[in-house]
Amino acid sequence: MDVGMLLVFQNYHENVSDQEVFVRELEMGVAAEKYGFDAVWSAEHHFDDYSMCPDNMQIMSYLAARTSTVKLGTGAVILPWNNPVRVVEKMTMLDMMSGGRALYGMGRGLAKMEYDAFGIPMDEARGRFIEGAQMTIEGLRTGVVDNPDGEFYPQSRVDIRPAPNPAYEWGRDRLFGAAMSPDSVPVIADLGVRMMTFMQFEFAKHAEAINRWRGLYRERWGTEPLPPVIQDFVVCHEDADEARRLAYEHVSRYFLSVIKHYDFAGEHWRETKGYETYQVGADMIREAGMEAAADAYVEANVYGTPEQIVEKYAARHEAIGDFFANAAFAFGGLPIEQAEKALKLYGEKVVPELHKMKAPVPANA
Repeated sequence: MDVGMLLVFQNYHENVSDQEVFVRELEMGVAAEKYGFDAVWSAEHHFDDYSMCPDNMQIMSYLAARTSTVKLGTGAVILPWNNPVRVVEKMTMLDMMSGGRALYGMGRGLAKMEYDAFGIPMDEARGRFIEGAQMTIEGLRTGVVDNPDGEFYPQSRVDIRPAPNPAYEWGRDRLFGAAMSPDSVPVIADLGVRMMTFMQFEFAKHAEAINRWRGLYRERWGTEPLPPVIQDFVVCHEDADEARRLAYEHVSRYFLSVIKHYDFAGEHWRETKGYETYQVGADMIREAGMEAAADAYVEANVYGTPEQIVEKYAARHEAIGDFFANAAFAFGGLPIEQAEKALKLYGEKVVPELHKMKAPVPANA
């Protein structure tokens, strides 16, 4: 299996500047190559200490110059907040500067505060995402963006320069789409891209969504989809009790930051076109209570000794076959030094074991 790490740039520290948090986590991205990771990814978020990475394509361009083999992923470019032409231009440049190492992940965004700040109605999110995804995928593959009758992004034909290098084909192995709600699964399947999901609840529910995506993908494209990306917030420590303590402190804090940033305690989801299913989750959190919901979130993600972590991944692998395991190490006010140690330990003892996991390849893949 492939293994990646996600840069989040969350400043939930006391008396630590944004500069220090950002630069030190950026250096963790550089170190990922040394520790054997297959890819480094960065989220896109704005205007909040929840996640300080407003341009993940720029972040990946920096890492392209500091590394030589690791793949560089956007996890994800939030298309409703970005002009599709500019996305194609910047992803093309990133791919050239990295020698064809770019991975293009797309998302539609979820935070009302970010949509409000950009002046974009959330009701338009799904339409903007689908139109932007189609434009950018075609633009990366052909070097041309042409969408004269677009509802959200009308665009007369433009040729991207520098033009994409035909040697760096934008095949289905390098295209990803975030699917965090049941309504997004068929959209991602129809686009013909690999599914990306963040762990939120027990794995059986995620497995159900992944298998649904696989089935829809097969129906639409007549071939087996490539492994999905599963993102966890990870605490890796040699001592099992300490790993559990750190997870229940810092993964819980990250969960609370999610609730705050996305306003999951709010009622607006019910009235927002394309996001209605999120209201169900918000209602469930209120009914369960915040403490119980936080505990469930911790258990859904990954913590423990390297051996315990490998066992958890192995159980998932047994359930769904190959997947792209992605890990975030710096979050929820976890001391930066501890995050750096966790990255090193995970790289040395978990990554090699995950690389050995391999499911049988279906005959029609």
